[in-house]
Amino acid sequence: MSELLLTLLRLGFLALIWLLVIVTILVLRRDLRAPRDARPLVAAPALRGGAKAARAPKPEKPPKVKHGPRQLVVIEGPLTGTVIPLGTGDVTIGRAPHSTLVLDDDYASNAHSRLTLTNGTWVVTDLGSTNGTWIDRTRITGPTPLTAGHTLKVGRTVLELRK
Repeated sequence: MSELLLTLLRLGFLALIWLLVIVTILVLRRDLRAPRDARPLVAAPALRGGAKAARAPKPEKPPKVKHGPRQLVVIEGPLTGTVIPLGTGDVTIGRAPHSTLVLDDDYASNAHSRLTLTNGTWVVTDLGSTNGTWIDRTRITGPTPLTAGHTLKVGRTVLELRK
């Protein structure tokens, strides 16, 4: 092999290594960058777990949502346009096959978050996910009410409650 060809191969290999380093840094920077106004939300006092009553109340029929949000719509991500009708049951979001909304997303956990109807209000709870659950541009740290029109971000998927 000639000296010139060997030098060109070495320079090409060096350029390939630098390209790999630059691409890795760009990907890490994009993935780790969080919104600047990321302040954790605190759950409303009525939604926090309080002291248990001395005796359990009678089980009541769950309230039907008449005027509140009736559907959860995927507005960004691979499942854009997917509509999940909301009833009175919980909606689970994650990669696990038993989730209500199954995401094929490396940034979503198996059991990422859950929407629960509490006193006529939909409440989002992060289930200990690695990348967190976001309402608008704020990461939630506990059960947090979600109202119609606000966005819910799970991994790379963005959802919205609609009436």
